[in-house]
Amino acid sequence: MASKYFHAANHTASVLLLLITFTAAAAAAGSDEGGTLGASYIFGDSLVDAGNNNFLPTLSKANIKPNGIDFKPSGGKPTGRYTNGRTIGDIVGEELGQQHYAVPFLDPNSTGQVILYGVNYASGGGGIMNATGQIFVNRLSMDIQIDYFNITRKQIDKLLGASKAREHVMKKAIFSITIGSNDFLNNYLLPVLSIGARVSQSPDAFVDDLISHLRSQLTRLYQLDARKFIIGNVGPIGCIPYQRTINQLNENECVALPNKLALQYNAKLKDLVAELNDNLPGATFVHANVYDLVLELITNYDKYGFKTASKACCGNGGQYAGIIPCGPTSSLCEDRDKHVFWDPYHPSEAANVIIAKQLLQGDPRYVSPMGLKELRDLGL
Repeated sequence: MASKYFHAANHTASVLLLLITFTAAAAAAGSDEGGTLGASYIFGDSLVDAGNNNFLPTLSKANIKPNGIDFKPSGGKPTGRYTNGRTIGDIVGEELGQQHYAVPFLDPNSTGQVILYGVNYASGGGGIMNATGQIFVNRLSMDIQIDYFNITRKQIDKLLGASKAREHVMKKAIFSITIGSNDFLNNYLLPVLSIGARVSQSPDAFVDDLISHLRSQLTRLYQLDARKFIIGNVGPIGCIPYQRTINQLNENECVALPNKLALQYNAKLKDLVAELNDNLPGATFVHANVYDLVLELITNYDKYGFKTASKACCGNGGQYAGIIPCGPTSSLCEDRDKHVFWDPYHPSEAANVIIAKQLLQGDPRYVSPMGLKELRDLGL
């Protein structure tokens, strides 16, 4: 019984799907004098990766069909997004008036004026801890993503001059962080790679370690002039099609242990957000309750126009097509907008649209102390 709970998520996207929902939303940035959206600097995992892993020798990739089949800017060709269309970050950016999607940092085109609209550092398989996601061989951890932003920060100085660059980053940029799911699914709960850590660390100790590392990482971004943050918690990772399939659950059941660990982490993350708001002058940290938002969508999927929240639209294996990631040989549903999950780990574009709307509207159940539109305009 215990072994099934410790069965690891085989793919990076799984956990972040919840987080991604929220974090991408954070992607929206602050307004400019000309009425355009400012910059969106996106950190996280596969839930918000827009193509960085395309440029890495990694086992976690989404630049294969039919991923991106509904992504209109590419004509339905895969871009490295782990969904059928737009991520939450894409949708929120559009709604807030952002002129361009944040370009992946590793893309050769991420140079010059384009970085002033935002840069995406997210990487499928990435986590708060550097050891997270090593099953995929290569991925960008949160520490590395911040290293890369440091490079971008210096480039902004060269483009605008030191004074205007600092104003741009502090007032016109939103920093969205969607991370943490892989630290459980592809680290702590992954038997082959983490048995030593689990023997030496209790769940409490591991969660404390995550919070300690994230505190240092967010403080480092603050020291690089980041001031507007949206931080998503970990979603109900025990409810993704992969977990339901490998644990042979009924349609309305979720795996208990991953969700319990997520809630344990989320409680301490909420305290961390409050602590940082108190201790870092001039900064605003918005907390996105991705867990409750995604759980609502999964529990009451029919209310939102979906026909299933348990079966992946694209995937293979088991009752919920939840074992083998989406690829050219996968079974593919025809009604993609009726599935909450695109693949065994990630939400569909239709689900992302609903999630993004909640974040934009500022429902206090899901985002506090303010919504993304208010955060965008703060201090302008």
